[in-house]
Amino acid sequence: MNDVALLTDPLPKVWNPESRIGDMLRGKRGLVVGVANENSIAFGCASKLRAFGAELAMTYANEKSERYVRPLAEQIQASLIMPLNVEHPGELKAAFDQIRTEWGRLDFVIHSIAFAPRDDLHGRVIDCSLQGFQQAMQISCYSFIEMARLAEPLMTEGGAILTMSYYGADKVVNHYNIMGPVKAALQATVRYLAAELGDKDIRVYAVSPGPLKTRAASGIAQFDELVDAAVARSPAHRLVDIAEVGRVVAFLVGGGASGMTGDTIYVDAGLHNVA
Repeated sequence: MNDVALLTDPLPKVWNPESRIGDMLRGKRGLVVGVANENSIAFGCASKLRAFGAELAMTYANEKSERYVRPLAEQIQASLIMPLNVEHPGELKAAFDQIRTEWGRLDFVIHSIAFAPRDDLHGRVIDCSLQGFQQAMQISCYSFIEMARLAEPLMTEGGAILTMSYYGADKVVNHYNIMGPVKAALQATVRYLAAELGDKDIRVYAVSPGPLKTRAASGIAQFDELVDAAVARSPAHRLVDIAEVGRVVAFLVGGGASGMTGDTIYVDAGLHNVA
């Protein structure tokens, strides 16, 4: 199989494989966590990173999700496909141990997982349970710290660590509820990790897409209203798609973003600029 076939982009509706700008990520190896199906933001990231030449490790949360994730990972020819549920003790370390054994180093990590129990997500922040808040923080924020800690010794030549946030971390968004404080903590974590890892040439970012119709987003109450409002308010009156998010992630992972770290990068068609 030739190189062109290896790097064919699986999202042609927004990207023409014949007009790629080059193999700027060739030789880089990275881990993508959070793919649930073909509509996942993490899959948009994985497909674009692969299209630019990166070698990928991908994870699935459990046996049920493996049925959906494995075919996608195979479609973009991920080198490693591993189980990873961040709530299961030892699984995160096992994934990084496998990367160390197979690759010996790591260039980037994409963290695209978030969760809050339904009752806590749909209720007022003031009414959230301690258990629900702790679970949301563990999965959505603390797991990012854990991944950075495990990635640090593998990033011997520098690297990039990215997570996904949302505008609700900055402003009150109806029905986003407890995930607002959780994502605010995540963005603060990005800044602190960037400061701590900067002397090792490890850059850290949060990427903040607009509302996207993913499986995770479907748990937000009245999500369709949120989408309609975003389309009405954004300058171009549209949503972004997962491929557009993926292209920005590819830029941040690459050398073109070497002068940036600690930032939250908005990929929301300008929605965050509109009052």
